[in-house]
Amino acid sequence: MDTNQYLEMFLEESKEHLQACNEHLLELEKNPEDLAIVNEVFRSAHTLKGMSATMGYEDIADLTHKMENVLDAIRNSKIGVSSEILDIVFKAVDDLEEMVMDIEAGGTGKKDVQELVAALNRIEEGQTVISASAMETASSKMAVEPHQLQVPTLHYDDYEMTVIGQSQEQGFNAFEILVTLREDCLLKAARVFMVFEILEKSGEIVKTKPTVEQLENEDFDELFTVVLITKEEASTLQAKVMKVSEVEHVHIQPISDVSPLKGKPVAVNEVAPTSTNATGSEKEEVAPQKGRRSVNTHSVNKTIRVNIDRLDILMNLFEELVIDRGRLQSIASELHNPDLNETVERMTRVSGDLQNIILNMRMVPVETVFNRFPRMVRQLSRELEKKINLDIIGAETELDRTVIDEIGDPLVHLIRNALDHGIESPAERLAKGKPEEGTITLRAYHSGNHVFIELEDDGAGINKERVLQKALERGIVTEETAATLTEKQIAELILASGFSTADKITDVSGRGVGLDVVKSTIESLGGYITIDSKEGEGSLFQVQLPLTLSIISVMLVNLDKDIYAIPLSSIIETAIIQTADILNAHNQQVIDFRGSIVPLVNLKSIFEMEEAQEAEEFQSVVIVRKGDKMAGLVVDSFIGQQEIVLKSLGNYLQSVFAISGATILGNGQVALIVDCNALIK
Repeated sequence: MDTNQYLEMFLEESKEHLQACNEHLLELEKNPEDLAIVNEVFRSAHTLKGMSATMGYEDIADLTHKMENVLDAIRNSKIGVSSEILDIVFKAVDDLEEMVMDIEAGGTGKKDVQELVAALNRIEEGQTVISASAMETASSKMAVEPHQLQVPTLHYDDYEMTVIGQSQEQGFNAFEILVTLREDCLLKAARVFMVFEILEKSGEIVKTKPTVEQLENEDFDELFTVVLITKEEASTLQAKVMKVSEVEHVHIQPISDVSPLKGKPVAVNEVAPTSTNATGSEKEEVAPQKGRRSVNTHSVNKTIRVNIDRLDILMNLFEELVIDRGRLQSIASELHNPDLNETVERMTRVSGDLQNIILNMRMVPVETVFNRFPRMVRQLSRELEKKINLDIIGAETELDRTVIDEIGDPLVHLIRNALDHGIESPAERLAKGKPEEGTITLRAYHSGNHVFIELEDDGAGINKERVLQKALERGIVTEETAATLTEKQIAELILASGFSTADKITDVSGRGVGLDVVKSTIESLGGYITIDSKEGEGSLFQVQLPLTLSIISVMLVNLDKDIYAIPLSSIIETAIIQTADILNAHNQQVIDFRGSIVPLVNLKSIFEMEEAQEAEEFQSVVIVRKGDKMAGLVVDSFIGQQEIVLKSLGNYLQSVFAISGATILGNGQVALIVDCNALIK
């Protein structure tokens, strides 16, 4: 079999299963008695084992199998859950991730895990876990003496007991049917399907053990039990099932001592049959809950995987369509043809809907980034000997895939800083009257055309005096400037390039290490970061990001004969002001805007364009904002609002001041996009 065609699918699904293992193991550590969580981890591990074996990655399959043995012992209550055991299992997941990443990079997925396998074996052997040889012996005994088989104990809930009891009252037989497959059976799931098909024709299946999903995944040894309600006799059923190839024995036992409970009568044909099929779409394992009719649980999978490169191509094609749409709108406005205007308006509406669909296709929940952090916090808090709880809020918030790909590393920096330098040690926290366990809250939410990601900790906060002192020492600010800074501006000095320090034993303790990189990455995405900190109480880092980087709404303005675009997300409002109202403060032109002093920035001066000799009586100003800072951009005139396609200036023009990109307008003219953040800074 040529496995290359399945490689991409294998990698994607392997990552999903390993992430699921990580999440459920963290949950298990908090709830060690919840065996349902163990089953979830086991299911992911078992599926990964099967996939890797099919693809020929035996090292992954073997390691997963060893991990599976430990999980099986836990879920069968043969060993208990402890941090030491979970550490080993976590290490196994880490190694599996490394092996999968190696395959993705073109490697073989091989890794020396002998020590880890030995540790897993010790966990398994050190407890009362049935060895492989003992299981083989038990299987051989079952094959020789079927009448002596010990039927696995089945537990019935109230509704199942009611169904069985009332069916017996109506003259039906209720059987527990134990089927044993041959030890050398190659296609166990297929044999299970054939047995189910026979039994369903004879009656109604109420329950199975193991579950249907486990049977479909071949997650059982050689035997399984089916509870059947039927009019047929045991001998007839046994003869039918024994005709299935590779069935070794069939042991049928009538169900007794089940009395019907009071309540709504349940007809036998209301019992939800539990079945499996060749596609594995059936997931039910027991009858429906009391008082509900059975439902058809066969459902069509309506999700497909699409390569991100295809979405990029689709977006590029749509961007061309947006440019042509603008051109058509321009032509229609010149020709004043009613039919053309009507067609263009309809095309605008349809393409607007298409744009929403395409952008939504590219949207990914920030959960894909957030889900790596609980594991990281667990590991670092143990290394730092701190007690830290991570709360995640709004993980379902969606962002453009291109933003998601870039935001992970900055958030890792912020969380590591909060863990290492924000949250105090348990002893320090107790001395300050705080709970021993520190809390870090990671939240995401939409607001307008932006997504906000906030990281808040209840730690020591930022020592602003030390920050200011260090900034002065390194020449980041002057004494004159330092005297005018607000507390918030002082806190944000730790984001400045050059603030990073090797002095990691002070109160500041490297709080700024790597944060200048965080700032530059976020600003390259068209976002910005702010800090709010109270010494002794904690810090709040807020990151604002655009929803998408591809198509944005802008205000088009004239500067001489050129057209520039200012992103609407940065604009507060536009205004026409009298030149006489412009004031001067500290050699800077300013205006009074709604009670606030706002500095003016003449874009013609910034872009070194020829300015008018005589001052006009009125000035057109665009008021823009970045965080709590504002500026007024002076332009010649306003053109209007438009949606444009953001294009990069390329590698040769990366460093052009205050220009973040360009776009092609409907008339074919290129308009440069103004970077308001750079101007305000």
